[in-house]
Amino acid sequence: MADNLTPAERSRVMSRVRAVDTRPEIAVRRLLHRMGYRYRLHYSELPGNPDIVFPKRRKVVFVNGCFWHRHHCRNGQRLPRSHRRFWRRKLEGNKARDQQNLSKLRKLGYAVRIIWECEVAQICAGQGRRDLRHFLGPPLSRTKKQRISAP
Repeated sequence: MADNLTPAERSRVMSRVRAVDTRPEIAVRRLLHRMGYRYRLHYSELPGNPDIVFPKRRKVVFVNGCFWHRHHCRNGQRLPRSHRRFWRRKLEGNKARDQQNLSKLRKLGYAVRIIWECEVAQICAGQGRRDLRHFLGPPLSRTKKQRISAP
């Protein structure tokens, strides 16, 4: 089946696909921050450039789009109608690269949690918070500087 968009329109549509700071990723980051966790973003020195990194805990969280990373849900199993061979190769390559990066991270001593795009609403609604807290452990307490009042 032919693409029903012109090459210029297709380019414009694809240019709006983001790799970082996606809505699901921002939702998870806000949730983690409200839960009391502090983290680093997109730590490029680790394999796969994890979305959320907890260096002291040696844990990482990926917030993956179901389509782009081939999740087993309905959205992850769908393929575009045009250029199917290209898309199948591209998306299976993404999946293979993800597996290699997960293996490398585990060899470096990092625990990995993947949050899929289709899970974000449930996690943010409270159903997955316990799982996240179990994975990450309790938030680290932060000592606040006490104000010294002038006499």
